[in-house]
Amino acid sequence: MGTATSDEQIVERALTGDAEAFGEIAQRWERRIFALAFGMLGREEDARDATQETFLAAFRNLRGFRGDAKVSSWLHRIAINQCITRQRRATVRKESALDTEAEKNAASFATPLSHSPARVVEGRETTAAVRLAVNSLPVELRQVVVMKEFEELTFKEIADALDLPLSTVKSRLYTALKQLQLRLHKFGEAADRSGSSLK
Repeated sequence: MGTATSDEQIVERALTGDAEAFGEIAQRWERRIFALAFGMLGREEDARDATQETFLAAFRNLRGFRGDAKVSSWLHRIAINQCITRQRRATVRKESALDTEAEKNAASFATPLSHSPARVVEGRETTAAVRLAVNSLPVELRQVVVMKEFEELTFKEIADALDLPLSTVKSRLYTALKQLQLRLHKFGEAADRSGSSLK
């Protein structure tokens, strides 16, 4: 009796008409989906909206959930699509303010879990520079970094969520980490220069 109910079992309950079941899924996943959206969008308000839209879309498409998939992958895929849609809309409206907002919000970037940021920046402390570097990556690279390094999803979960081959996910992560290293190196040099000019 003490075994935890799986996400998939809760979705099954929701499909059979249990009105409260989907609320349990939203409660379980709200924080993780928000962290993913914030990592991709860089603005708290946009991340909240994308999170809300993710659960609304999931609820509306509940019958489209395939029992052989994991609920987590399904929700992540919906969330990523919501984020990409918002980013496209922002581009169309030419909201260049997004970058300045991302800088302002860099300090409140979703807190990475345990040791994973060390893999991104090879042991450096997680700083605003790291968050800015992540935010400056192209969307397809940023989403893989956020999912792998901050959300700690497996390559398989990322591939499922993005509907990509495993090899593509791995090569994107490799490219993203190389670009992050270059950006962090430049940030470091810029900081050194500004530091020495203050002396």
